[in-house]
Amino acid sequence: MNRTPAIPSAMNYLDLNREAWDRRAEAHFVSRFYDVDGFLAGGTSLREIELGEVGDVAGRSLLHLQCHFGLDTLSWARLGADCTGVDISPVAIGQARQLAEKTGLPARFVCTDVYSYARGDAAPSDIVFTSYGAICWLPDLDRWARVIADNLAPGGRFHMAEFHPLYDLIAGYAYFGGAEPDVEESGTYTENGGDVRATMAVWAHPLGRVLNALINAGIEIQRVNEFPFSPYACFEGMVEREPGRFYITHKEHDVPIVYSIAGRKVAG
Repeated sequence: MNRTPAIPSAMNYLDLNREAWDRRAEAHFVSRFYDVDGFLAGGTSLREIELGEVGDVAGRSLLHLQCHFGLDTLSWARLGADCTGVDISPVAIGQARQLAEKTGLPARFVCTDVYSYARGDAAPSDIVFTSYGAICWLPDLDRWARVIADNLAPGGRFHMAEFHPLYDLIAGYAYFGGAEPDVEESGTYTENGGDVRATMAVWAHPLGRVLNALINAGIEIQRVNEFPFSPYACFEGMVEREPGRFYITHKEHDVPIVYSIAGRKVAG
């Protein structure tokens, strides 16, 4: 990835990322990494971490924020949840709607950035879920956490699986990010993404900032887990020691790659 000069202030960072994710979605949809054909044949895109953390979703309403083209959303629907997926990319949402139509799974998809999402007259959700490489695209975690709380029913559950910010530090990025993002030109992580380059804006969010944003929004934190592996081979230097578990070492020690947060909306 190549650092680039800051984009002009008149350009909206979210618009910049929307354009980049439109390009990524086109490549991702036909990649082996995402394996859409396997999903259409009855498979799931969900991995052991989120399956273990979220548990049974049958009969529950589930809001999936930053859902990309909806494979995880539809996988939760395949497990019995009534799902709504939200994403900033119109290309990705169009693909998600195609998959929902092909599978007949109970999922709706809304094209908007996270901050602008409003459920309208719909009831708040039993579960809000987000995962893997989501919050780095957001400048303001307090607004993000308020959206989560506003869309959870009292006592409803929040679940998050995300790449650990300590890995970013080892990879050469800031751990304690500021108000301004890193703006860089980068490719994408799928095997067919070599020619998919776009300028994107990313923000660093240390773990404490994530937890405090949720707590301040009225989410009671029930547990935080850290994992020395990723379910995806998406970073340089990863080694698959067990099936579906990819590790990175630093000075002969395992690096924390993923963390998870489980919480509930405080009633009242």
